[in-house]
Amino acid sequence: MSVPELKSVGGSRTARPAHGRRRRSLIAWAFAAPYFLLFVVFGAGPVIASLGFSVTDIGVRDVRSPFGVNFVGLSNFAELFGDEQFRRAILNTLYFVAVGIPLTMGLGLVAAIALNSGINRLKGVFRVSFFAPFVTSIIAIAVVWRYLYQDDGFINGVLARIGIAGPDWLNDPHWAMPALIVMAVWRNIGLPMVIFLAGLQGIPRDVYEAAAVDGSRGFTTFWRITLPLLRPTTLVVAVLLSIGYLQFFEEPFVMTGGGPLDSTISIGYYAYEQFGFGEYGMAAAASYVLVAFIVLLSLLQFRIFRNRG
Repeated sequence: MSVPELKSVGGSRTARPAHGRRRRSLIAWAFAAPYFLLFVVFGAGPVIASLGFSVTDIGVRDVRSPFGVNFVGLSNFAELFGDEQFRRAILNTLYFVAVGIPLTMGLGLVAAIALNSGINRLKGVFRVSFFAPFVTSIIAIAVVWRYLYQDDGFINGVLARIGIAGPDWLNDPHWAMPALIVMAVWRNIGLPMVIFLAGLQGIPRDVYEAAAVDGSRGFTTFWRITLPLLRPTTLVVAVLLSIGYLQFFEEPFVMTGGGPLDSTISIGYYAYEQFGFGEYGMAAAASYVLVAFIVLLSLLQFRIFRNRG
């Protein structure tokens, strides 16, 4: 065999793998194309469009004549923060988050510790019982709790048996938001419980044995050993709950309509109302204010719970 023939054979051998890689890449892109197309049309496209809406005066009147839309810059955001109802929505949302997240995380951690160490029998039943509300439709849960909170409902009936006159929970401006927070904590406690339980089971037993040898017991072990080792898990729980709690909408939508006296209106509910009024630019701007709160709170939590070891 001549030398040129050897070169040609070697060249074909090196070209074959490259051709195979290109073929595999094309096949991979062919499988990914439907999802990518759906993401662009129904995910990235609306996000980019809403960002454009937030800096225009687009409204229901412009649906048939989109070229009549005017660029207004940050005027929508300035008008939002000048609206007393929107400022009330911000305060309500922050109240819901500041009270609801610590309660949910704390009770979820307690339940996880109980399942991890204190409850041996029917552990799977307890896990399902705590987690079931989280995967149940929030609309169905809100309808049920709305009946429980009625003036002559189950909760006031129980309170009456012990001599306490319960308020008209959802129609009292002072009690409506705490009532929604209690329902939200009850529904969401399963998420932190499951995540914390996984984190607790991932802590090596050797660490606790070494702490016991050094004389660490009870709460000291929990405070100095368990909590620091759960820091990454706590970060995950805090971020997930923050995203959900900041977007709370279904609870006031089903149970209170944002009332009484705007005591339960949230940023998400305010944006929904603006969209219903045909003020699409204002609705988009309110939504991006909500996005900004989510980003800022997430960054704060990353700074607080980041692993410093």
